[in-house]
Formats: sequence, C-alpha cells, structure tokens
Amino acid sequence: MGMRSVNYGRDVLAGTRRARVPEVPAEPGLVVEDPASGFCGAVLRVDREGVVLEDRHGRRRTFPMRPAAFLLDGKPATLVRPAPAAPPAPAPAARSASGSVRVDGLRARTARASRIWVEGVHDAALVERVWGHDLRVEGVVVEPLDGVDALAARIAEFAPGPGRRLGVLVDHLVPGSKESRLVDRIDHPHVLVTGHPYVDVWQAVKPAAVRVAAWPEVPRGVPWKEGVCAALGWGDPAEGWRRVSAAVSSFRDLETPLVGAVERLIDFVTEPG
Repeated sequence: MGMRSVNYGRDVLAGTRRARVPEVPAEPGLVVEDPASGFCGAVLRVDREGVVLEDRHGRRRTFPMRPAAFLLDGKPATLVRPAPAAPPAPAPAARSASGSVRVDGLRARTARASRIWVEGVHDAALVERVWGHDLRVEGVVVEPLDGVDALAARIAEFAPGPGRRLGVLVDHLVPGSKESRLVDRIDHPHVLVTGHPYVDVWQAVKPAAVRVAAWPEVPRGVPWKEGVCAALGWGDPAEGWRRVSAAVSSFRDLETPLVGAVERLIDFVTEPG
C-alpha cells in the first residue's frame, strides 16, 4: 500500500518569521501590548530590567525587551532603547546695549588715563546708555566738554601721550561747519576726533525710536532743541530730553554715523600701547 501524503496546513507563523519586525524606540507615552499576558499600557521609562508600562488604571509592570515581544497597533514590534537625548544647544551669548558680548560678574576695571570727550551732557548720557557696559569693562571714562570752542586749549592741558590717549566726539562735523574748522586744527598722534553730521545728538536718535516720522526742520536763528520741542508739542527741552532718552535702549535706536564714530573712539583709546 502506497504512502499517502498528509497536508498539515500552512504554517501560520511563517509570514511573521519572514517579515521584518520593526524596531521601535520605547519613547515615553508609546502604547503597546504584551501579547503573552494581555497587559496593555503606555511606556513610562526604560530601566535595567526592561520597559515599564502603565495601563489606564495606573497599574505598572516591567517587561523584558525581547525581539518581537510586543504588539504595536496589533502588529509585532521590537522595542529598543531610545537614542540618547542630544545635549541642549548652548544659550546665545548675552549682548550689551552696544551689541558686544556682555561680561557678567566682572568688576569694572580701574579707569585708564585715556579719556573720551563729548560735547554735552546729553551726548554723554546716550553714550553711557548704549556703551556703558563696554566702557566699564575697558575702564574708559566719558566726560562732557560743554562745547568745543576751546578744544585745542583743553587738549594741550590734557597732555595726551602713549597710554594717555584722547578721543573726542563732535556734533555737526560736516564740511564748512564751525566744528569742522576747529577740528581741522587738531593734529596729534594720540588724539582722534570723530563725529556725526547731526546738528544735535538728539538728531542721531532714529525718528522711529521716538515715534515721529522725521525730525522737524528748525528755522535758522531758532535754538535747535527749542524748535524741535515746539514743532513736536513736547513742551520744553527738559521734557523733550526725557522722551529722547527713554527711546534709546540699544545701538539699534541710533543712526549709523554716531554708532560708527563712538566705536572708533573706544577702539582708539583702548588700543594697546
């Protein structure tokens, strides 16, 4: 009698063995099921014992992380440890009002012999507002001159020299102005005079910062600050200055010619030697 072949049916697991079971990082919150016990829960963490799951009743169980040991959306999956978290990106360096890197916890340097002179108290206040941090780090003192009419005599009295440099910031430094004629007489290797084209340092503040479309034109013969305050309805110059000063928080509120002039002066008076 011949042998009769017996068909035991298709291997129901063959497809699972042939298919590649995906590896899934065991990220917190991932919901999986342990098919052996029927326990279904969200991943809490991965520890040395395996993966800790918590079901909707708050019950927790730990399961070994064996290949194809879990069901994810009803399909076999292999849980693996999540990749280590990337280290946090370094925080951007804090910036001072001038845009330089802020130096925190550093005591102000002993004042240098070198100085920066500006025309008036408003010029000095704006320079302090924007560059005060830099000046304290460098040990540079800013002093108001109350005008530049006696600039040559003041420079001679200061007696600049190596290690005792002098930087001077002048308003309205344009060809043909009184200020430019005074500056043209200054010729000293340890003195640098820079300036901006504006009649007054207020004008070096961007109009948008003080919420006006443009600085008004002031008729000849009218003091500039008084004329501006009258045109803008700001009251007297003291009230106008409060508005201007409050509008400046960083170099971005100032016109480029003033920013560049002050930066050159700071570089000059702090240059080694």
